[in-house]
Amino acid sequence: MPEAITADALRQQWQGLFDVFQAPPSDPILFRQRIRFVERNIGIWVKLMLSPVIYWFLFNPNAFGSVSVPREDVLGYLQTFTLMMTAVNIGAGILLWGMDEISTPILERVVSVTTLLDTAFLAALTLFCGGFDSILYWVFLGLVIRNAAIIPRSEVQVLVNLFVCALYVLSGVLEMRLSLVETQVLDSYTPKLESSGGLSEAVSEPFESLVLRVLLLLLMTVVCLGLQILIDRQRQREAETQEFALKQEQLEAAGRLAAEIAHQLKNPLGIINNAAYTLQKTVREGKTITQQIAIIREEVARSDRIITDLMGYARLVEGRVERVTIAEILEQSLAIALPPGAGFSIQVHLDIPPALPVLLGQRGHFMEIFTNLLVNAREAMGQTGEVWITARPAPDYAIQVTVRDSGPGIPAEVIGRIWESYFTTKDRGTGLGLTIVKHTSEMYGGRVRVESDSGKGTTFTITLPARTLMRLR
Repeated sequence: MPEAITADALRQQWQGLFDVFQAPPSDPILFRQRIRFVERNIGIWVKLMLSPVIYWFLFNPNAFGSVSVPREDVLGYLQTFTLMMTAVNIGAGILLWGMDEISTPILERVVSVTTLLDTAFLAALTLFCGGFDSILYWVFLGLVIRNAAIIPRSEVQVLVNLFVCALYVLSGVLEMRLSLVETQVLDSYTPKLESSGGLSEAVSEPFESLVLRVLLLLLMTVVCLGLQILIDRQRQREAETQEFALKQEQLEAAGRLAAEIAHQLKNPLGIINNAAYTLQKTVREGKTITQQIAIIREEVARSDRIITDLMGYARLVEGRVERVTIAEILEQSLAIALPPGAGFSIQVHLDIPPALPVLLGQRGHFMEIFTNLLVNAREAMGQTGEVWITARPAPDYAIQVTVRDSGPGIPAEVIGRIWESYFTTKDRGTGLGLTIVKHTSEMYGGRVRVESDSGKGTTFTITLPARTLMRLR
């Protein structure tokens, strides 16, 4: 047992360390703004200005003078690669120029492919322009900064920048190998001992430069990643602060309205109920009058239950916004809907992984959602049955929770009306439970979906967005 606890604690520590370096979820609008500025407004024009220089350098016979046979072969491959890159950049430039008509996933793929190809082309130029000592090394640093600006996901950004470092090292190593082959061909007549001494000096000198340059590339990768995470987290924190203020204002307004309605109607309903009771007691012999009075009392009692529910919903505003986990919300909702000492023979199957993001909101709101769903499931099944509760991470940094029961299901002719206020198929129901579930979920930017087959149970799926960076007092 202690070994399992230690392993789990170690895993959580590693997970926490990984979360520190995890960038917040990417904002598609911000991503497109960065692509427009970096790739379209700057990148396209830089490539247009550099293209004549590169073509003159690679296709001018007088640019290099006489070259060795191995280097001439490399130059031929590089010229072919240049023509291919020209075609790719023309196509990518056309897509970037019309990027407003392209979806974000396609735009992300286009940028990723051009980034990798640009790095490969730069490495090929470096191979022919001095290797480790080439002035093109500083362009590799620029590529690292560019990747940090246009790649939103931290793990992808790190992998791409490590690919930049690897290609720089590879180009330098291949250039050293090419130079050594040329030296061996030219100095094949020199003594073997003298040749090996020359090789040692040729290898040792660039090695120190290689280490320093690679370390600088790696340092730039880490610094750019850290700056991107800090900037994105600050951006998300400001957005969540605005969202929090708006939500709080909406909740307070709705709560004041509900409380005012409840206060205005509660007292008159009490007076009417007492008067009807007195009237019924006085005129017992009048059967018709007694029946009408009974109807009045029944409607008053029903109205009273509705107002009570409204008052309970209004009291939810009194809670504070906080970070809560979906596991504790579901456990507390189960304790309310299916208390252990109530004698319900209902089996509950929970499947909640430990690494789900937390929810930001009022605890009472989330409990109201799942308590209503669980009470509905309990009442639909009666005293016996099974309930399956599953929580999973969803796209866009959200949580998806499904509540499935083994009850009789919802008839097809009724399922379209279950979200309507005051619509109910129960004898003593108010018809507000599922309305509150839908309203509260949508209030937090979530959504609710229902699936049901008559005789096969009902499944409710709730998707709620998660927030983790909000500073709360």
